[in-house]
Amino acid sequence: MVASDADNAGVFASREADSADGGAPPDPTRTQHEMEIRVRYQETDGQGRVHHANYLNYFEIGRVELLRSRGRSYRSVEEAGLMLVVSEAHLRYVVPADYDDVLRLVTTAVRAKGARITHVYQIFRGEELIVDGHTVVACINRQGKVTRLPEWLLGQHPSDPRDSFNPELRDSFNPEP
Repeated sequence: MVASDADNAGVFASREADSADGGAPPDPTRTQHEMEIRVRYQETDGQGRVHHANYLNYFEIGRVELLRSRGRSYRSVEEAGLMLVVSEAHLRYVVPADYDDVLRLVTTAVRAKGARITHVYQIFRGEELIVDGHTVVACINRQGKVTRLPEWLLGQHPSDPRDSFNPELRDSFNPEP
C-alpha cells in the first residue's frame, strides 16, 4: 500500500525534508529514515488499538520514504523495469498503539547484496518501543525473475561497494529472536 498525499495530509510526516522543500538534498548513501505516523481510526480494531496487519503497511511506507530520501521514488524503480517484493517479514509486538497516537517510525537499511535488501524497523510512541521487526525485499524484473540490484539502488556505501548500506548494523543484525 502506498498512500496518496491527498488521502494522508497531516497523517504522515517525514523528518527528512527533500530539496524541493528547502531541506537537505537527497543522499544516495543514506541508510536510515525517520518519520511520524498518526494512527487513523480505520487502522484500529474493536478495542481502538492498531490492528497488527497495519504495522506491515507502516513498514512499507518507511521503505518508500527511505528510498525517496535517497533521491529515488519507487515509481522510478518500476520505470526501470524492476520491482521490490517482500520475501520475508518479521514483527515483534511489544506494547499496543492506540487511535490518534503519534508514532515515530525508524527505517534502517542494514544490508543490500545480490538481489536482496534487508530493512530493520522500530516504531516508538515517545521513547517507548511499540513494535520492531525486519523485512527482506527481493528485486525482480517485469517477468518476475529475480535480478541483481542495480548499482544506483545499492547506494554504494563507501566501506564496501559489494555489500552496501550500514556495515555496523549489518554485522550485528540477527533476525532470530
